[in-house]
Amino acid sequence: MIKAVFFDIDGTLVSYDTHRIPPSSKEAIIQLRKKGIKVFIATGRPFAAVNNLEDCEFDGFITVNGAYCMTAGKELIFKQPIPSAEVRSFLHYQQTCGEFPCMVATESDIFINQVNQDAEDVFTLINFPFPKRKKLEELVDREIFQLVAFFKENQEKEIMKNVLPGCDAARWNPLFADIVSKGISKQVGIDKVLEYYGIGLGEAMAFGDGGNDLQMLGHVPASVAMGNAADEVKEVAAYVTDTVDNDGIWKALRHFSIIE
Repeated sequence: MIKAVFFDIDGTLVSYDTHRIPPSSKEAIIQLRKKGIKVFIATGRPFAAVNNLEDCEFDGFITVNGAYCMTAGKELIFKQPIPSAEVRSFLHYQQTCGEFPCMVATESDIFINQVNQDAEDVFTLINFPFPKRKKLEELVDREIFQLVAFFKENQEKEIMKNVLPGCDAARWNPLFADIVSKGISKQVGIDKVLEYYGIGLGEAMAFGDGGNDLQMLGHVPASVAMGNAADEVKEVAAYVTDTVDNDGIWKALRHFSIIE
């Protein structure tokens, strides 16, 4: 019996085309909560950038790919910042090898050191609130939960190995990577939330579409990849549904007889 459902936001709950949650998905969330099933967000976004859930109600939030988890009432469930030594190493790399845009997520805010066309394109694609401008050296003494680095894939291997060995990177778009403390993922966030609420993994269901959903979908037995998901995401999911714009969430929940 499913007692908890976890939803990625961009490309899963929210359409890239309309920047809205389809009406069928809104109705599905209402039905789930009426049946006593807890509904959670599991996103790469910092909570300060969760601006597109409209009037939908959720029981909790896994944010920055699992590094910061809390209840709907903002009670902390789990947090794991990036080690300060890693942040300083990354700052040194930027200062010596040339800066590129990097967004920084703290507990309550988002900042970016500079903007280029890639960053602007991504913010437009997902209707992301524009971060405040701030130099990275002004943030190194704060708890940082995520770095969103706008480097190319061919740079990622070198930087992660030599500059950020204590971190992991996940990429759902070729223009940037989400960087969090090593071992952190949406899978970890789900485990922490389920433990907090006393719900078993076999009683959970998860929906996703991007590279940062791979571990989550490979971990939750009742996992669903959206029809618009990358092939590698579809391969790890237990079930592949329709696209976000073609009522994929509604259809999957109906397929498993979780809603009517």
